[in-house]
Amino acid sequence: MFDYSWGAQEISKPKPKKLRQVPIERGMVLEDVQTGWVGEAVRVEKSGGMLVVALEDRRGRTKSFPVGFGFLLEGEPVELTAPQRKAPPAAPQRSASGSVRVDNLRARTARASRVWVEGKHDAELVEKVWGHDLRVEGIVVEPLHGVDDLAGLIRDFGPGPERRLGILVDHLVAGSKESRIAAEAMRTPGAAGNVLIVGHPYVDVWQAIKPHVIGIEQWPQVPRGLDWKTGILRGIGWPHATPADVALGWKRLLGSVSTYADLEPSLLGRVEEVIDFLTAGDAR
Repeated sequence: MFDYSWGAQEISKPKPKKLRQVPIERGMVLEDVQTGWVGEAVRVEKSGGMLVVALEDRRGRTKSFPVGFGFLLEGEPVELTAPQRKAPPAAPQRSASGSVRVDNLRARTARASRVWVEGKHDAELVEKVWGHDLRVEGIVVEPLHGVDDLAGLIRDFGPGPERRLGILVDHLVAGSKESRIAAEAMRTPGAAGNVLIVGHPYVDVWQAIKPHVIGIEQWPQVPRGLDWKTGILRGIGWPHATPADVALGWKRLLGSVSTYADLEPSLLGRVEEVIDFLTAGDAR
């Protein structure tokens, strides 16, 4: 006699993983999965009979989303719930660039777009002041080690609407060699609208650090024919005879920079302009 009772038994299925429930907290950085919007939770309110959370991005724009499913917190899918009652939080901390610091946030997946700077020192200075912002935005900074063949480098990169370039050039002033190089580079196919070349007026990014930060009134004048960095260090009174002295001099200069307030406005504005250009596609 056959037993057919097995056919009535329910075949077990794996239960779907239950998402962690997280009460909304002011200052929490969230990503809306559907739109990709990333922002800091600035308020929770009732709208149209439902609870919504307003997320503010790094440029101060806000967008509201229904509380519940569809959010990532530090890369983890979560279910948002109503905030718990607690004492008001402290004012948000600021990064070195002056933007709201996003703590415990995994760096965003790197964009195809890039920031190009002339050399290693430029990259290290940008990273020290804007590194937090760049990681939040998923932007990588790359040193070029010179811009003499900038047009060729842009052509090899192949810029486009989803693959932009923001380029920071030293000594970009009217009539300079750098200004001619930049003008030629912008005639590269694909550059228009997808490449932004900006620059500061200084011979080297060292001068973008305010001199009072290292206790001098102004940067020394370097005699023509003398290596510029060597001349600067000699004028300040720091060791300057060897490449190792120059490297240590830069390390000392970089270590004196704590925030954007230690840099000249002519550099601050250009870096912010590049970041805004590369993230402009995030506007929704």
